[in-house]
Amino acid sequence: MQSIPLVELAWELFNTGMKPDDIALKVEKDRATVYRWISGIKLKGIRKFLNDYEQAKKGRRQKRKTNPVTKARIYEIRKRYHDCCGEKIAYWLMHDYGIKISISTIYNILGEKYQLRSKWKKNQKRGPVPKAQKPREILQHDTVDFGQIFAFTAVDIFTREAQVVIGPSLLVKDGSKALHQQMRYFQSVELMQKDGGPEFGKEWEEAAKLYCRRVRTSRPYRKNEQAYIESFNRTLRKECLGWRNYRKSDLLWVQAKVDEFLEFYNHRRPHLSLNLLAPKTYLSHLRV
Repeated sequence: MQSIPLVELAWELFNTGMKPDDIALKVEKDRATVYRWISGIKLKGIRKFLNDYEQAKKGRRQKRKTNPVTKARIYEIRKRYHDCCGEKIAYWLMHDYGIKISISTIYNILGEKYQLRSKWKKNQKRGPVPKAQKPREILQHDTVDFGQIFAFTAVDIFTREAQVVIGPSLLVKDGSKALHQQMRYFQSVELMQKDGGPEFGKEWEEAAKLYCRRVRTSRPYRKNEQAYIESFNRTLRKECLGWRNYRKSDLLWVQAKVDEFLEFYNHRRPHLSLNLLAPKTYLSHLRV
């Protein structure tokens, strides 16, 4: 027997005074189904209920589809901003096109074209890292190897502002020279943190004490203690210099390319931990 006649039979039996539990046995349906039928008929009336019931049985509604133009813009933004995350794509969609779309929808669209993560990879717990409560409290320093030249990087872990100086070697004199150039931007800080590399030797520490009260060396094999600078180093490679090696003759060109990237990074690039504000914008809000 089809469902529609069963619904009608159940309603007729209910009108004769039969209990829903007995009706369920009669029509061979679960009693919860019969109770749902009766409640619906009482609310809508038998004709309206049967009409809605029949329409529902024709199949599920097709999911609403995102405009193909919006999809194309999502892919274009991801490519333009070096495989940026869904949150930043949502920011740029609203900023450039006035389009508001949920982050989950963005990731669903990206998943149609890209493999976003390995299924086997589990999230790893992170240990405690140095905390900053105000700008210029903690500055993390590190270096990135680009073959015959090296990037000396520094990040304010509160505002996420960054500075990069390209040097010809990892000698401590080049590290000290880079530090002086970086501090033209940062001026002074409470604490500077570095790793135990030779470029951050005694001469570097003496130069650092001109700009800070204390120098701290992160513990070996504890990458999480340098989490902010390590994150920036990955961004520098991903969005600016890539994973290739450069020659010493490329130094000036690479520095110019990095300076252009820093202008974008510090003034325009949204940062998730700063409520999608750029570092300099976030800093200006703090000073208001």
